[in-house]
Amino acid sequence: MSNLYIPKDYKSLLNEKETEHAIVMIKDFFQTTLSTELNLTRVTAPLFVQTGLGINDDLNGVERAVKFPVKDMGDTSLEIVHSLAKWKRLKVTELNLNPGFGVYTDMNAIRADEDLDNLHSLYVDQWDWEMCIREEDRNIPYLKEVVKKIFRCLKRTEFYIYDHYEQIKPILPEEITFVYADDLQKQYPALSAKEREFEVCKKYGAVFIIGIGGKLADGSIHDGRAPDYDDWITESEGGHKGLNGDLMVWNPVLNNAMELSSMGIRVSPESLKLQLEERACTERAKLKFHSLLLDGKLKQTLGGGIGQSRLCMYFLRKAHIGETQVSTWPEKMRAECAENKIRLL
Repeated sequence: MSNLYIPKDYKSLLNEKETEHAIVMIKDFFQTTLSTELNLTRVTAPLFVQTGLGINDDLNGVERAVKFPVKDMGDTSLEIVHSLAKWKRLKVTELNLNPGFGVYTDMNAIRADEDLDNLHSLYVDQWDWEMCIREEDRNIPYLKEVVKKIFRCLKRTEFYIYDHYEQIKPILPEEITFVYADDLQKQYPALSAKEREFEVCKKYGAVFIIGIGGKLADGSIHDGRAPDYDDWITESEGGHKGLNGDLMVWNPVLNNAMELSSMGIRVSPESLKLQLEERACTERAKLKFHSLLLDGKLKQTLGGGIGQSRLCMYFLRKAHIGETQVSTWPEKMRAECAENKIRLL
């Protein structure tokens, strides 16, 4: 399987029963730590939303949402969420939260067009979080402080697992390194975006790459980002653009970079207009979510998503995300994993 990486002489550090227990430990500990660090209140999240309101996460704009008609609603079309990137902003506004306070939730999604490999599954589970901020907080220093808080949560969780399973040694660096996507492109002009991530993550261990979705000097983008939640067009500092980024770590089991979270300061009415124009989708301005935002009726927020199964996979030193979640995989992938002692749940 071209999409599957098999670590040499792989052997899980925990058996299946230990793994199931450790997954619960990680999830309980991390979400409590995260909610305390960022002043987040847990809320209940939808599994599906109504089609045509602009609430679902459009990802890169080409992925198909899983849809179904509802008999008791006149066959109104609903769709399984890709993530809650925009729904959370509605929730923070509805709750009328003050700056510095926010919400988090367990998000479960189906991404039918995902390319399946060690890190990508049809089933997505993550902590989606969103916090209210002030207009003057829309800057890189504020974003960096929030990233540092999340990284502290990661460090605490890593020690918590080591304290219970001493065979799982801590590997995160003491601090996270911040880099700009355009600086990486200048530093490694001959490499692709994924190759640049490989180099910088291997060098520093944990990095936050700022400016995901906006055009780089050569006209390319580091990675796809929808135009209607993260702000990737506003000038941040030092001539750089973008108020968002990806938190990535070096994964020694996969010998590669691994994204654990994406987050960012959300679009203002002004940046939403510019980003819709750049992506040639100005028709979205008529949708319910976008209309509310453009009319100034949504709070200024900062938010993101943190992969639950990915986090467990990383902290438990697993080779495949299917070792920390139950999903459906191609039979050839299942067979190859079994042959190499990768036990998919």
